[in-house]
Amino acid sequence: MTKILIVDDHPEIRRLLSITFGKGFELLEAEDGPTALALAQNHHPDIVILDIMMPGDLDGLQVLDLIKADSNLTQTRVIMVTARGQVSDYEEGMRCGADDYFIKPFSPLKLLNRIKELTQ
Repeated sequence: MTKILIVDDHPEIRRLLSITFGKGFELLEAEDGPTALALAQNHHPDIVILDIMMPGDLDGLQVLDLIKADSNLTQTRVIMVTARGQVSDYEEGMRCGADDYFIKPFSPLKLLNRIKELTQ
């Protein structure tokens, strides 16, 4: 079963994604960067859905950098889902190693389809 870590400081986004993904996935949730990083390191998710702007010491781009630098997480795919929609934001996310980049508001079904593509 595909394991997905949903990282967003807005509980309604996490809930929307949990409902969209349904029971076909093992889901983990985090509301901040440090928690997300710890869950990723301990549970080795297949996919991380990652917001950029979060409270605390680590934003989403820093978490992305740390995941991509961790030799134990080389198989983990990261999809950014963020309100930061400028071209420079997209370029920075992709430069840091994101596997895809969705701008809020986004289509949960398109995100689900992309997850299925990445995990086949």
